[in-house]
Amino acid sequence: MSQLPRHHGWSIPRVVPLLAGIIVVVSTLLAAMVSPWWLLLTGFVGANLLLYGTLGWCPASLVMARSGIPTTASCARPQP
Repeated sequence: MSQLPRHHGWSIPRVVPLLAGIIVVVSTLLAAMVSPWWLLLTGFVGANLLLYGTLGWCPASLVMARSGIPTTASCARPQP
């Protein structure tokens, strides 16, 4: 049976979708409880994910790169 590789450390390709998911969940909750205008934030995050998926960068990834988050992470290979 093959095991999936385990990630070691946080890299930009892991942090971008994690941050986007957190913001989408929070803005959806705020839209349900406070005001539907919070869905604009959800749309903004979706647009940034499209940008990141097509071009490989978004404003958040540029900030993360400048703050020192590595662009790649090492993966441990499964032991045979």
